[in-house]
Amino acid sequence: MDFQISTPNSAPIADEAMTESFDIVARQDKADTAIKGLRTDVDEVKARLDKVSRAAARPVIGNAEGNLAQSAEVKGFVDGYLRRGRESEIKSISGAVPQDGGFAVPREIDAMIASELKEISPIRQLAQVVQVGSAGYRKLVTTGGTASGWVGETALRPETATPEFAEVAPPSGELYANPAASQAMLDDAAFDLEAWLASEIAMEFARAEGAAFVGGNGIDQPLGFLSSPTSLAGDVVRPFGSIQYIGSGDAQGFSSTPESRLIDLVHTMKAGHRQGASWVMNSATLSEVRKLKTTDGAFLWQPGMVEGQPDRLLGYPVVEAEDMPDIAADSTPIAFGNFKAGYVIAERSATQVLRDPFTNKPFVHFYATKRVGGQVLDSSAIKLLKIEA
Repeated sequence: MDFQISTPNSAPIADEAMTESFDIVARQDKADTAIKGLRTDVDEVKARLDKVSRAAARPVIGNAEGNLAQSAEVKGFVDGYLRRGRESEIKSISGAVPQDGGFAVPREIDAMIASELKEISPIRQLAQVVQVGSAGYRKLVTTGGTASGWVGETALRPETATPEFAEVAPPSGELYANPAASQAMLDDAAFDLEAWLASEIAMEFARAEGAAFVGGNGIDQPLGFLSSPTSLAGDVVRPFGSIQYIGSGDAQGFSSTPESRLIDLVHTMKAGHRQGASWVMNSATLSEVRKLKTTDGAFLWQPGMVEGQPDRLLGYPVVEAEDMPDIAADSTPIAFGNFKAGYVIAERSATQVLRDPFTNKPFVHFYATKRVGGQVLDSSAIKLLKIEA
């Protein structure tokens, strides 16, 4: 006799177990999906932090005011145009087109270039620098001073003599540099393109303008102070624009009493100009000057006693300019002057940059141009020592 045991609730129990199993699997799938989402979010946050840290490692440009506008301008110029050549991102900022010779760099990058130029260009450190909006600069100066006099409180004012004017119009030219970088360097987000470009342009500009400010011929370039007319005559009778010089006393170099010639050179200058005067010479001449002694054996040259303080000669700072000539017959290896009053540099403030990825593939050239001019402004503020008997 067969017995059968019936369990009427077994089917519902099996269904509940199966349902619970499906719920567990579903919850596990949801958990896996959530974990994957969290990992994706973490990866995105990490990537953003890496990008921010790389940007923070770069030197800060610009100032604290208007950072949003300035950063947008720099970002559009650097990331949009310099790195990728997207002209549409900066046309609204610079207003220039390639046919005009390139795009004007943002003020922050231009300030970086100007700062480095001043540090490495010796004459620019000393001279008067004026910013012009157009290609030319002109200034009227009196050749003999403006007449004046003393009168009593109620006395008549006599008519003064009419002053004579002369126009100073520094000749100028296009200064250019053409640094190049590979596209791989530009694609690297960690590559500090702004600092690299400013440094490369400043170095090339400084080399070219340093030679022009000293010996430029004035044809499509500044007129250097050594290329200006020279004369032995004093300030009163010397023609306007010509620089006074004195001889060294020897046809091949310094005389037996060089200190006397250097002292004479200092005191040919008016006392007012001597307050801000400096010596300018190259390192080869300076090596000879450092050996000069007075009759009692004291050195004329005195090293700076504090770090950052310039070396001095007869109490005046010495500036090395390698474009000054060496000591040789008929050369003028030493200049003494107040260049802030004596020499003017006129420049158009905006530096233009044209991106050129085609000329020298795979390198991208950045053709930078800037109009710069220069000329002697007050010839009585600069004196020269010429090697002659």
